[in-house]
Parts: sequence; structure tokens; C-alpha cells
Amino acid sequence: MARIVAKFGGTSVADIERIENVADKVAREVEAGHEMAVVVSAMSGVTNKLVQYCAEVSPLYDAREYDTVVSSGEQVTAGLLAIALQKRGISARSWMGWQIPMKTSDIHGKARIEDINTKEMEKRFAEQEVAVIAGFQGVTRRKRIATLGRGGSDTTAVALAAALKANRCDIYTDVDGVYTTDPRIVKKARKIKKISYDEMLELASLGAKVLQTRSVEMAYKRDVSLQVLSSFEERVGSELPGTLVTKEEDIMEKHVVNGIAFTKDEAKITVFNVPDIPGVAAEVFRPLAKNNINVDMIVQNTSSDGKVVDITFIISEKDADTAVELLEKNKKLKGAKIRTAKDIVKISAVGIGMTSHPGVAQTMFKTLAEKGINMQVIATSEIKISVIIDKEYLELAVRALHDAYGLDKKKKK
Repeated sequence: MARIVAKFGGTSVADIERIENVADKVAREVEAGHEMAVVVSAMSGVTNKLVQYCAEVSPLYDAREYDTVVSSGEQVTAGLLAIALQKRGISARSWMGWQIPMKTSDIHGKARIEDINTKEMEKRFAEQEVAVIAGFQGVTRRKRIATLGRGGSDTTAVALAAALKANRCDIYTDVDGVYTTDPRIVKKARKIKKISYDEMLELASLGAKVLQTRSVEMAYKRDVSLQVLSSFEERVGSELPGTLVTKEEDIMEKHVVNGIAFTKDEAKITVFNVPDIPGVAAEVFRPLAKNNINVDMIVQNTSSDGKVVDITFIISEKDADTAVELLEKNKKLKGAKIRTAKDIVKISAVGIGMTSHPGVAQTMFKTLAEKGINMQVIATSEIKISVIIDKEYLELAVRALHDAYGLDKKKKK
């Protein structure tokens, strides 16, 4: 017998038929003797509609009331799933974030989980009751509902798995696992059986939409084994059909490169002719940080006479115009010129095997050069190489790199 936390996303509970399908899966796990805590998202499209309602009433809405409204989607799903399980003769009840209670910070819309009291829930496990939890929400010290941000149900599930000391946390989605790259671009993309926390964290932050970044971070810190699998497959989590996200030492075969990730909505900003003096970089990035604009890759080039530098950095395309406006208003950058490029993408090769295998970067550079693709910015870490290229070459680059690293080939057992 195992204790399992299972999370079902919006597409998995999009309508009554799919909620019934989820109930069947949970019932099979219960029949196998497992203790089950099930975290659910709002039905697909519901959260967007609730957000729209808030904006229609007032564009300057109270964030606390916004959380009250948008958290209701998960509450509906939790109640419906509990009813579906009861119909199958399974003891089940719904839990809202405040009932557990799942205590969070006071930052509404982006709250962080601070503590979870699982005493009552564990008592119900002993009575063979299934806990159905409304994801994405908790309660503040001031007794207000707070939401965890988009994708927050993943974080709810991982946090619960850690608090309950669960054997595993199964994340059911509309895909059957983590792939070597987007199967819509590369038909030969393979499902990865096991992937390290580090690799999954990089892939999630670099555009892979399978898991929320915060949930992977929490799983890593709390040593929670995650499994990504499809809610539309016949098999259930205990039959291990998906991708297991686990500790590096639990992976026997460490591939040099395990995946190719990409992000489309990027912008490159270059600040030219900046005086080469201490503190100038801080002046470039200070107003961006103050306005919550996240900066990704940074490159600094010094002129031949050593008097000025050019600073290039990558940010989200939606923040580009604001960033330029902030830089132009900065009096300490007087005389600097600013150039923006929006038709770019970031492509990354990720793999824990990079640390012990030379030539990974050379393979990327050579492959892109052979396809006539120019690299505008390069950044590396122990397990990642990222480059910025023109958006028009995205699919060509992804296919070429996927092939160059042999990711379309099945690994020998």
C-alpha cells in the first residue's frame, strides 16, 4: 500500500465526462489499497472567465476579492469529483484551502505556501476516506483566501505530497510525459522515462509547459518524486506509464543532452556606449528590477579603447516597451543608445551529462552554422546551453539540434 497525491489539470476535468474519467482512475488506485489525496484544477476555461468577470466589474479590483472569485473554480471541481467518487461507493470529501488549512503568505495572486496542517486529513486516511483538494489556493494569517498564481495546483500537489510524506506525486495532464522536445515540431521526439530535478527545472523555466517551475523547485527541495502522465491513457500512476522526475543519483543512465527547449516570446535589448565605470550595470538593471521586469541572459562587451561598453540582455517581449521607456528616462545613462529586437527565440539544450562530456557546445554551434543560422547571444550553465536566434529559424533549429544530439534514437537497454 502506498500514499499517493494525484493532481488533475484543467483539461483533465474539463467537463462532467472527464470528471467521471478521473473518478474511475482514483477508484482503481483505491481498489489497489492506496491512500489517495487528489488535487484538482478548475475546469478548462473557467479561471479565464472568472478573471474576465473581475476585470469587467473594475480594472482596478481588490486583489483579495479577486482571489475569492478565481479560487471558486477549483472548489466546484473538488465538489463534483467528491460526488462522483461517492457514487462509486468510495468514501470521499472535498477540502478547500482554508479547511486543511494550507497557510500562505499575504501576497494575493502570487501567494507562497508557508505551512500545511495535515492532521485531520491523515485521520481520515485511517478511515479509508479519499481527500479531494481544491488546488491553487490557501488561507492567509488574516483568514483571507489567497491564490498561488497560474499553475498553482501543481504547487499545491507537491506541497501536500511533502507534508503527507507521500510515496509519490502524480501530475495528470493532457500529455503522457516529458518529451525530448515539442512533438508538434519534431515527430520523432521521445518520451523520457526518468529525468532529474535539475533538468526538469531547466526545461520548465525554458518553455516546457508540462510542470510549473515552482512545483519542480519545491519537489527538489522536499525530495518529492514526481510523475507526469496523461489522464487520457488507460493506465494509472501506480502502473508507472509516465515520466518520473527524481534525484540525479536515482538515474542509472545519464544522457549528455536530454531535451531541447525553446521560448518564443523574447526580446533583446542592447544599450550602447555606456561608460565603463563601476556601478554602471547596476544603473541599467535597477529600474527594471524595481518594476518587476525579469532579465534572463546578459552579455557585456567592452570597446577597444576600454572607455565604453555595450550591454545586451533578454527579457519577455511583453516587457520590452516598458523597459526601453525606463532606460530612456534614466539620467545616469545619458548619451547611451538603445536598440530593441523582438523577432527572436531562445533555444536550449539541457542535460546533466554535459558536466562530464566535452564538445556539447561545439555540436550546437556547428549544427546551427551548417543550417545558416546566426547566434546572437550565448549563455551556458553546468547542464544547459542557450542561444538566441531569429524567430524564423525556430523549427529548423529545433529539428536540427534534436537530430544532432541523437535524441530521436531509442537508447539501448
